[in-house]
Amino acid sequence: MATSLITGGAGFIGSHLAEALLQAGNHVVVVDDESTGSKQNIEPLLANEKFRFVHGSVSDKDLVRDLVNQADEVYHLAAAVGVALINQEPIQTIERNIYPTELLLAEVQRRNAEGTPVRLFLASTSEVYGKNPKDKWTEEDDLVFGSTTRPRWAYGASKAIDEFLALAYWHQKRTPIVIGRFFNVVGPRQTGTYGMVLPRFVDAALAGKSPTVHHDGSQIRCFAHVADVVGAVVQLMRTDAALGQVFNIGSDRPITILELAQMVISQANPGLEVEFQSYEEAYSANFEDILRRVPDLTKLSKCIDYAPQFTLEDIVRDVIEDKKSS
Repeated sequence: MATSLITGGAGFIGSHLAEALLQAGNHVVVVDDESTGSKQNIEPLLANEKFRFVHGSVSDKDLVRDLVNQADEVYHLAAAVGVALINQEPIQTIERNIYPTELLLAEVQRRNAEGTPVRLFLASTSEVYGKNPKDKWTEEDDLVFGSTTRPRWAYGASKAIDEFLALAYWHQKRTPIVIGRFFNVVGPRQTGTYGMVLPRFVDAALAGKSPTVHHDGSQIRCFAHVADVVGAVVQLMRTDAALGQVFNIGSDRPITILELAQMVISQANPGLEVEFQSYEEAYSANFEDILRRVPDLTKLSKCIDYAPQFTLEDIVRDVIEDKKSS
């Protein structure tokens, strides 16, 4: 029976992944320092004899070696998270994204060199595309970052380094890795604390407050339910053809942020009005945003059986019900 190690497993996506792997019959070990994740997310799993939680940092070399020694597969989800945190803590963003990935890749490669096949999934992000002007982004598209004087690009650039490093291990040492670029993953248990837009809108609407839209709300995004995303991740890790490859993972249904706010209002608290806030008021004078972020999912759909089960309306409803019950 396989043992799956999830870094950042007490976070939003990680906790859903832990549930899915347990349901598949795996033993699951979660390591998380709870800097942005929360033990509350995995509370229902703690009584499961196949589950173990380790409070610790993936920057701890000895801990990483010990945990990888026990694993048959590794899902690396631990990272700096959220636009607000990235803008406020750029040093932390860069350090937390690069060094742990380097540690994990080295330890996974060591296990493979010793004769034990261990695969690693690297969670990356649509932020690596930067401000590429294409209407839809494919995995081979150029990465177009802004100036180094704009802190937000530190996140995408650091995750791009993670990808380069993982692919270097694949090309030079045949370390079995899979890279997934997440596009706006949403669903139950997600917090709006770090700038995540959908839970922030829902929290406001349920509290009787107008959702705050940054800029004019014309920014275009695609939102995918965490259950669909986690299903794709697990499938990719079970698919030999996915090794050494990069995949967009998410939904390809575009919606403006203003339309999303209006959808939340209509479901959660009809009668509210949207409020607008400038980027400077929300973040800082040197903040720069991406106007359109839509993935091409052709490569993913050709590699695995990927067909999202949740519509955007379903997703909004699910998040609202979760917030009401929590």
